[in-house]
Amino acid sequence: MRIKICGICQPEQGYAIAELGIKTLGFICVPSSPRYVTAEKARQILEKLPPGIQTIGVFADASLETIEQVVLATGFTGIQLHGNETTEFCREIKQALPNREIIKALRIQSAESLQKAIAYYSVVDALLLDAYHPQQLGGTGQTLPWESLKNFKPPCPWLLAGGLTSDNVLTALSYLQPDGIDLSSGVERSPGNKDLNKISQLIKVLKNP
Repeated sequence: MRIKICGICQPEQGYAIAELGIKTLGFICVPSSPRYVTAEKARQILEKLPPGIQTIGVFADASLETIEQVVLATGFTGIQLHGNETTEFCREIKQALPNREIIKALRIQSAESLQKAIAYYSVVDALLLDAYHPQQLGGTGQTLPWESLKNFKPPCPWLLAGGLTSDNVLTALSYLQPDGIDLSSGVERSPGNKDLNKISQLIKVLKNP
């Protein structure tokens, strides 16, 4: 089970989370987000990480030029597209940055919302399902309607996000079979300030369900 902790803002926390065994960290490159980090700040955090960590830059409706600049300046190993990016835009990103993982996030309101996922199966490396919120793109603490999504079995890897915590993750996984999970607000004291005890508890719960 791949575990992605998203919204890393502090160098010492990034290193400590990686030391706990988390291999995928996410960095919010959306200026309107309370977890936003500049390319320079993200690069400083990446420099302190141990080897072998996957680092994902999260963008929302940014231009191809902006994404390229940030990815090359930071050294991110992957790109998460969390806005209204089209399949054609995903192809352009893949062509411009062919050695980076491309994750397309979809904000889901109901089982019917999953229909829009189909178009992305062949153009991204992974999908991420997040909870829908009319004003916020992510990190809302809201959960998905897990039971109504239990038939979601795409031909590509996918990650489950949306209000996951150590208290509810096993319930979510009893309905769904994602390839990984993505947590942000569920392992925080406040936006961007991660709680290492909550992350340790999450790992413990997953190892001893």
